[in-house]
Amino acid sequence: MHNSTSAGVQPGAPQPQQALLAGLLESAGDAVFRVTLDGTIRAAGSRVRRMCGFEPGCSLASLVHEVDQAALLNALDNAAGLDPVLVEARLHAGERDIWFELRVTRLETGDDAPLLVIGRDMSAQHATEERLRHMATHDALTELPNRVLLADRIRMVIANARRSGHGFSVAAIGLDGFKKVNDGLGHPLGDAVLQMAAGRLRRTLRDSDTLARVGGDEFVAVLPGTFSEAQIKLVTGRLMATLQSPFEVGGHTVYLGASIGIAIYPDHAEDDVRLVTLADAALSRAKETGKARAVVYSPQNQGPPEHDISLEAAMFAAVREGEFLLYYQPIVNARTRIIEGFETLMRWKHPTLGMVPPVRFIPIAENNGLINLLGAWALKAACMQIKQFEEVAGRELYISVNISPRQFRSDRFLTVLDDALALSGVKGRQLVLEITEGTLMVDPVHAESILAKMAEREARIAIDDFGTGYSSLAYLKRFPISVLKVDRAFVKDLPQSQKDAAICNVVFDLAGHLSLSVVAEGVETEEQLAWLDEHGCHYVQGYLTGKPMPANVALAALKENLYTALLPAVQPAMQPAAQPAVTSPDTRTVKP
Repeated sequence: MHNSTSAGVQPGAPQPQQALLAGLLESAGDAVFRVTLDGTIRAAGSRVRRMCGFEPGCSLASLVHEVDQAALLNALDNAAGLDPVLVEARLHAGERDIWFELRVTRLETGDDAPLLVIGRDMSAQHATEERLRHMATHDALTELPNRVLLADRIRMVIANARRSGHGFSVAAIGLDGFKKVNDGLGHPLGDAVLQMAAGRLRRTLRDSDTLARVGGDEFVAVLPGTFSEAQIKLVTGRLMATLQSPFEVGGHTVYLGASIGIAIYPDHAEDDVRLVTLADAALSRAKETGKARAVVYSPQNQGPPEHDISLEAAMFAAVREGEFLLYYQPIVNARTRIIEGFETLMRWKHPTLGMVPPVRFIPIAENNGLINLLGAWALKAACMQIKQFEEVAGRELYISVNISPRQFRSDRFLTVLDDALALSGVKGRQLVLEITEGTLMVDPVHAESILAKMAEREARIAIDDFGTGYSSLAYLKRFPISVLKVDRAFVKDLPQSQKDAAICNVVFDLAGHLSLSVVAEGVETEEQLAWLDEHGCHYVQGYLTGKPMPANVALAALKENLYTALLPAVQPAMQPAAQPAVTSPDTRTVKP
């Protein structure tokens, strides 16, 4: 069909060179052309002629996608030197376009077609790059956008919202009860449920909305133009409804639900990171307050951040610098008003922040495991300190130390306890370990075993904040409890509050029948103290009988046998005198 002249070289070239050029057309690459300076094809390889269906004499640019024509013509114009010019372009191949890398070289051919264009098929490489791009921006399981693409989409919607003046919403969607699927049916079926959930959510949303999977059982939806209360209620209702229908998977019928948290642009935040963060905070609020509901972010309903990265970093520095301190609050006999012992409280004196409240740093320490180090140090230091207190008081005292949930679950807890008793020489009966009801009931079997071993060492166990946790009377029978500490919530309105008085009387009566001691916390008035003494409360602690104080102030109180609240409210930070044997930070044991 094609003669050798049209497929090969022009007659004006010397015969050896003609043969060489003709060979190059068939062997040099996937697509080879000989082209004039103005871009006309004089000859081409048989493979590219069959693929593109053209005849020599047409323009090379006519075979290229229109978007790529300018780059190709520029390459032809610049191919005047010895160095080849590279350009990527799509060649028409029937109904599809194929990416080629075209290398344009100028040769001395002796005719009007000095440009040799050699093309390499790049379709496989481009397909691989496209797959990698897709993998980098999409969730592998559901094929939904991931966090990377989600952030890009939110930024696009923010730009549009600024131009239009209309707000939009970001909704964090969490599946309720999904963990039971993975635990009960296995991860393969759990993955299948996630795929089905993703499909349902995608079909419920509009094409203009973006749905992303951000990890685990959590999805995020970007809802342009949805910002009013009515709009949000409508959309979230549909999303929750679509996930309430049963999932049929692997021969099992699975029922789940959904909780949703919503953040609104620009009311709550104006950047992608903050919008997703606040939507996630609202989702956590929805789960905490009953699940299967939608909650719009509200600063008033959100507590302090659960995790402060900068504060956590400062805590590790505080351990190195010895910024943690132990304070001691007197526990006095309600009748004689003599100090019987002290509760150990951890404090953190930061060089710039001042006294950091325990409510801020204790949860972080509990979360990152630092509480084990601080708790062990506090227990040992407190046991050492009580010996010095006894020397001044001239009688036996006891020290009460709070034990955090993570400490209590630690495999080394009993070893730390043994070390503290051995190092200080304190008798077990002089140590009261305060544990909350919740800590005991997380794993009652483990708790029973540990408490029994603590009792073997004669250490006494106190239930802290009694009446505010699980309040299961069964554990009073099951566990070797010695002390009940009545929470300040039941004391602060005494004696006027009849309900608080009734609750306290029940606790006192219960403790009497079970031979348990009772300590009332938060006592601040003489009326409260008199009422507690009259109704059978053994011990009290609170601002009336002594604020939390450094060791030197506690020593002075023992010397004077003081219990009054007229002690200095703030004392210079200093290490208790008996602490040198236990170097390091200072941590509270439990109480704020």
